[in-house]
Amino acid sequence: MPRIPAKKTSEAGLFLKLAYRIARRRFGAVPEPMAVTAHHSGLLRTYLVHELLAERASKKLPANVRELAVYRVATRIGCSWCVDFGTMLQKHEGLDIERLTKIDDYATSPAFSRPERLALAYADAMSADQVSVTDEQVAELEREFGRDGLLELTYQIALENSRARMNSALGLVDQGFTSGEACRVPLP
Repeated sequence: MPRIPAKKTSEAGLFLKLAYRIARRRFGAVPEPMAVTAHHSGLLRTYLVHELLAERASKKLPANVRELAVYRVATRIGCSWCVDFGTMLQKHEGLDIERLTKIDDYATSPAFSRPERLALAYADAMSADQVSVTDEQVAELEREFGRDGLLELTYQIALENSRARMNSALGLVDQGFTSGEACRVPLP
């Protein structure tokens, strides 16, 4: 149970009802972080616009690399909501979610490619208690993904750190997106 209850549709104004409807259509349920943030209308608008713009701008990296790095952050921070939602997003992208069980062994597991390993190690370095990114790591990532790809990866990892830490602080836990309890959106 979240530390702050979700704002109910019955308490919502026109904008929030529309936002909830769009979220339900897209994800099968209103994501709890959105419904909790809805208590602060200015932050909700900021949150929604930021998420949409970040999603639209993030097209340089292969989806598997981006989504694995974001998922890794969620597991490192311990945000069960983010793990649940991230697994559902990967499933809808048509990515292999079975290998997520091997994420802790990414450095040696044949389930992950070299570019994925580089991104996962970067996510670890950015998500540690103290950031431990090296110049060599950044240079290697830039060679692998180009400058735009490196910036996108950095941004997405930092964004997931923010999401995961906020959700964890607010007591948000998995919502059933992976199990299908929350998400009734059919796979593409």
